[in-house]
Amino acid sequence: MSLIPATILTGFLGSGKTTLLKRVLSEAHGQKIAVIENEFGEENIDNDILVSDTQEQIVQMSNGCICCTIREDLRSALQLLAAKKRKGLLDFDRVVIETTGLADPGPVAQTFFMDDEIAESYLLDSILTLVDAKHADNQLDDRQEARRQVGFADQIFISKTDLVGKDEVDALMHRLKHMNPRAPQQAVHFGEVPIKDVFDLRGFNLNAKLDIDPDFLKEDGHDHAHHDHDHVHDHEHGEHCDHPHHHAHDDDVKSFVFRSDRAFDPMKLEDFLGAIVNIYGPRMLRYKGVLNMQGTERKVIFQGVHQLMGSDLGPPWAAGETRTSKMVFIGIDLPRDIFLQGLEQCLV
Repeated sequence: MSLIPATILTGFLGSGKTTLLKRVLSEAHGQKIAVIENEFGEENIDNDILVSDTQEQIVQMSNGCICCTIREDLRSALQLLAAKKRKGLLDFDRVVIETTGLADPGPVAQTFFMDDEIAESYLLDSILTLVDAKHADNQLDDRQEARRQVGFADQIFISKTDLVGKDEVDALMHRLKHMNPRAPQQAVHFGEVPIKDVFDLRGFNLNAKLDIDPDFLKEDGHDHAHHDHDHVHDHEHGEHCDHPHHHAHDDDVKSFVFRSDRAFDPMKLEDFLGAIVNIYGPRMLRYKGVLNMQGTERKVIFQGVHQLMGSDLGPPWAAGETRTSKMVFIGIDLPRDIFLQGLEQCLV
């Protein structure tokens, strides 16, 4: 049986997760979706769609989707669904897990890597984060959970942009980009998101392209293309920043990028990454890189969530392609200088 793709849907209270989910569940897209509601007493989707006093945890819906409300741990719900699918008792193509608005998506994502039984049945596709344009600034200022949700995202949907001015939306997008430069952002209205933007995003694939917005790398006023020596993106102090209002927010979730055209020494890099993950793992939300390693003609792709890190050999470097290592780290108050100096010392 092929692996069942899973999507984690996260976002702060009122950001529109339920609206998006209802649309995904009611749209005639031909996919059968199992939804796991990982909610604790908040307004959940079954108030509107399902009969809420049912004792049965799994409810089959009219368009073939199924809904499972968990009052226990995620692992058992995932196992139950996979077992019913194997036995032919339930038919579904993919799973969407809606987390509570206050949830940290990290442990949910880790379930797919740490638990062998889950890993044999499911493939984590991506983490989608909804951000409410009207209340985002306050939520991001006040709640670390909201900032973590942004840091973890593979795709950010910004809802309620019609309720605020364009300048506010631009400032918010700029702020989110600093927290997480690898997640594309998209403004959405009333949960109207094309299904292709929701599923099969392959955010956890070890793929050979590292999507960091190119403008993010150029923002410090240097053109990286002409540097032979190692150059590290620095946009801490806003010297060249066109958005002075952004700097009113000193978020603890930040990102930084390391780039170098020199090869890494594999042993040194492994030791260094092992050490930082050991110390800072709980504060490292997402990190990803495409690396030029001494001793191989192929790209090395690595990524991680918290303390879990994986790497793989990618395609060969093309003839004439500059062998540049690129890494992005997204985390909470990570000591940027320690990371960047340490990586520098792992170069050949």
